[in-house]
Amino acid sequence: MTKLRELLAQKGREVWSVHPEDSVFDAIQNMANKNIGSLVVIEDGKIVGIITERHYARNVVLKGRTSPQTPVRAIMEPNVVCARPEQSVEECMAVMTVRAVRHLPVIEDGQMVGIISIGDLVKSIINDQKFIIEQLEHYIHG
Repeated sequence: MTKLRELLAQKGREVWSVHPEDSVFDAIQNMANKNIGSLVVIEDGKIVGIITERHYARNVVLKGRTSPQTPVRAIMEPNVVCARPEQSVEECMAVMTVRAVRHLPVIEDGQMVGIISIGDLVKSIINDQKFIIEQLEHYIHG
């Protein structure tokens, strides 16, 4: 079973963040520029929320708000589900499914050391399965 520590070593540990008083427009523009689907919301060095494209679509567009005038704090999710580096990919997939989230900041010793997405987990599972299939084929064909 692949652990998040291994996954982060492969994909990198860079995490993009935003301040809760920044505009939603700036946050969405940052996501677009970085080709990412979420930003961790940091205030005074602490995680206070997460903002995703889904939050934007549901809490700005559908509610008739304007993104330049709406602060991130107004639409972010303040209850951030986090993971630990020693957790397995499968365990995190289950957490994401139950909690209906697509991004998990990874915390170690009180510090954020990375973030994983549902796509990262799916890619890891597919790679693991591919490796197992190759090994079984090699075994069968001797």
